[in-house]
Amino acid sequence: MATTITEYDTIAAISTPPGEGAISIVRLSGEGAIKTAQQLFKGKDLTQVPTHTINYGHILDPDSKAVVDEVMVSVLRAPKTYTREDMVEINCHGGIVPTNRILQLLLGLGARLAEPGEFTKRAFLNGRVDLTQAESVMDLIRAKTDRAMQVAVDQLDGDLRRLITNLRQEIIEVLAQVEVNIDYPEYDTDQMTTQMLQEKAQQVLAKVDELLQTASQGKVLREGLATAIVGRPNVGKSSLLNHMLHEDKAIVTDVAGTTRDVLEEYVNVRGVPLKLIDTAGIRDTEDKVEKIGVERSRKAITQADLILLVMDASQPLTPEDQDLLAATADKRRLVILNKQDLPVKLTLGDTIAEADIVRTSITTGAGVAALDTKIADIFAGGIDNSQSTVMVSNARQIGLLRQAKASLNSVLAGIAAGMPIDLVQIDMTAAWDKLGEITGDAAPDELITQLFSQFCLGK
Repeated sequence: MATTITEYDTIAAISTPPGEGAISIVRLSGEGAIKTAQQLFKGKDLTQVPTHTINYGHILDPDSKAVVDEVMVSVLRAPKTYTREDMVEINCHGGIVPTNRILQLLLGLGARLAEPGEFTKRAFLNGRVDLTQAESVMDLIRAKTDRAMQVAVDQLDGDLRRLITNLRQEIIEVLAQVEVNIDYPEYDTDQMTTQMLQEKAQQVLAKVDELLQTASQGKVLREGLATAIVGRPNVGKSSLLNHMLHEDKAIVTDVAGTTRDVLEEYVNVRGVPLKLIDTAGIRDTEDKVEKIGVERSRKAITQADLILLVMDASQPLTPEDQDLLAATADKRRLVILNKQDLPVKLTLGDTIAEADIVRTSITTGAGVAALDTKIADIFAGGIDNSQSTVMVSNARQIGLLRQAKASLNSVLAGIAAGMPIDLVQIDMTAAWDKLGEITGDAAPDELITQLFSQFCLGK
């Protein structure tokens, strides 16, 4: 972790979403944060008030002395702040004009507009959080379900950091012992040193594998499950989307080919976030616009994690239905036999397992609850029962864990091949470094800059 940095310029940004609301917050951080805010504030002397207090007053234009807004100003003194620097948060009336006006006045007094994620970046650089906790801040903001939020909160609390730190400590201890044994061979034998390295590599590898086993669930909770709703025209795909969203998002008519493009929306199904993709009905067509939509639908099938194949149960199986069954055969899918409120004419025989079939009537709502249960059973198995499990959910962490695993496997392969201990050490050290990149203890500056650039402004 980087050493504590105490000298930074003062940064400012709006930390609440743009638009109208009850309040907006303009945030400052840095050595001059309190003095800068005081130059605009009419009320108590902010430089003299106790830390962690909120103070009533007005923001004045320093040139015209005109009142800009009635505000409540929070004063937070280092080091017990989000950034471990002096911080000020100006709570003004919600609205674009007053909020921007206050920000511009602060910038005019010498504060610098904060870069995206710069407040959290300073928290990291000043040692308050590691990279896993910093990333969990954004995961918490973007959480789409209660379970995703809980995973983010656990990481923010340092669960993953503690686990990775312990693994790195175990590795560094065995490397230190190996160094001693190499320097003082009279106290050890090569066989003992080799066995010690092998046992530790196996232990750490087992724990890394446990973390990687959570990756698929963690990624689903973080990013949502790409779920394509497919079928031929007019079988009820858009009606299903609207029903799951509880709003009329997609146009529904009895005219085939109404949906011409791909629609994407998020929905929470029993704790599993789905990124629903409503596709154009797949059929042969000469309509240029509809043909583009059909091509995008076929592409969505290849990229989806789950296929909801909707079929019209009131009509016999068509060649288009058979093509879709074949096109999705190697994908994880649920076959939805819709329009059960009408006389059923469609038969699938034994080609589809009964467990993969859901019978619905979107117009009456029948069977939709069963569909939710099927989706939850497929992808949420074990998630709700693993409250204490440390879970990795982001691609950067997953990639580094895989690299650490590869290095640990190289350690074991090198030992099995009888390689010299000093060469085996190199791979063990590489695993230690990769685990350090997860927490930021061994992260290059370029990675840190790129990571925090993905944060929202004011965080």
